[in-house]
Amino acid sequence: MATSLISIALGPLLTGSRIPDPIAAARPTAVVELTAPSEVGGDLQPASAKPANPIPTPSLAARSIVATIGVRPPELAGLSATAATRRALQKRLDQLRERYGVPGISVTILFPDGSSWVGVSGLANVAAKTPVTAATSFAIASVSKTFTAALVLALAHDGTIDLDEPVRTYLPEVKVNARITVRQLLDHTSGLRDYFFHPAIDKKLLTDRGRVWDTADAMKHVGKAYFKPGTGWHYSNTNYLVLGMLAERVGGAPLADQVRARFLEPLGLRHTWYQPTEEASADGAHGYRFESTSKDALPIDLSDGSAFMPFTSVVTAAAGAGAFASNSTDLVRWIRALYAGAVLSQESVDAMVGDISRTALYKPRVPYGLGVQRQEIDGLPSLGHSGRLLGFRSVVRWLPDEDVAIAVVSNQSRTDPGIFARALLRTARAAGACVNCTSQR
Repeated sequence: MATSLISIALGPLLTGSRIPDPIAAARPTAVVELTAPSEVGGDLQPASAKPANPIPTPSLAARSIVATIGVRPPELAGLSATAATRRALQKRLDQLRERYGVPGISVTILFPDGSSWVGVSGLANVAAKTPVTAATSFAIASVSKTFTAALVLALAHDGTIDLDEPVRTYLPEVKVNARITVRQLLDHTSGLRDYFFHPAIDKKLLTDRGRVWDTADAMKHVGKAYFKPGTGWHYSNTNYLVLGMLAERVGGAPLADQVRARFLEPLGLRHTWYQPTEEASADGAHGYRFESTSKDALPIDLSDGSAFMPFTSVVTAAAGAGAFASNSTDLVRWIRALYAGAVLSQESVDAMVGDISRTALYKPRVPYGLGVQRQEIDGLPSLGHSGRLLGFRSVVRWLPDEDVAIAVVSNQSRTDPGIFARALLRTARAAGACVNCTSQR
């Protein structure tokens, strides 16, 4: 299968492995001069800092997650953002960014006692020498699927969607197999081919980066199905493009409006927005590709001069599959609230995570439920999602065993941010943040 430069790929996640950067293979000739990134960040919040709207302690839904994936109950007296831990984390973040040649990165860790650490390093805009700050926003690519999936599950809980009904019950005009159900879109068992891997789409998106796409444009690039519905598993952005359309039809309002009303406003997530239709933050990062895989390779700015990250065509084409933007602080609070049962019903969270067992039959590359990945980090299970878009890469994880959440966002797409997540969690433990924690190693 051909590799798409534009793909919002699943990626190697938190395995610590590297995969070839499809963008580097293109060997572009245009480059910009790389200025030495300044190391910024550090102790941006006191150890006692808590979210403006504190997230409840894990609910019955969270405990059901723990039971479902077979881990110990959260140890709420464990990890904490001590001063020593925060200093060690910032030092490690700077080292890692330099080692992998990442232009700019932001990381937030939310500890079980409500304390948090925000670390930033490098540049949001290389040419302008604009440093990444705690407020800097990034394209989050497929982490957007967590918002789309949560909205669909909330609509299902309301009784307006039946997950096991055919998609065409709600979208009769959409040309997909009549047997594909809503659930099969959510867990990637529909067989729908990924439109971002159509052989013609890269050229169209890159040739006219300022063009605004709509879902009809994107759907024209869906090819022959991978398999019959419900007979296999294959990650496909088409599933979430259609889910975004479905949520708008059933919910009677734009995707952005529904996500904002149900999730963003109640949680106070003021730095998260849907790029195609909502006003952008003034603190957006530029996305970068590279002329080679070397850490010293010159970064190539992908901006089309608009506020879209990385540029207009790919963001608008991504829609419900990958068009949200956010910062690490919003994302870490979102992911913890989502999986700990603060925004969906217990039944909905159980369904989301429990579906991992259903798709296991098809041996997905990464265990996957209804818009959620399960990934082990140093032997500890986590729930979350990764995202990869041309010029941006991100990952969010909640470890129920420790009740610790981490979000990593970066303005590059060649290095797995899971490497940073794993290393920083190890640093937190090694720095003495783990007190009476059975998972310390």
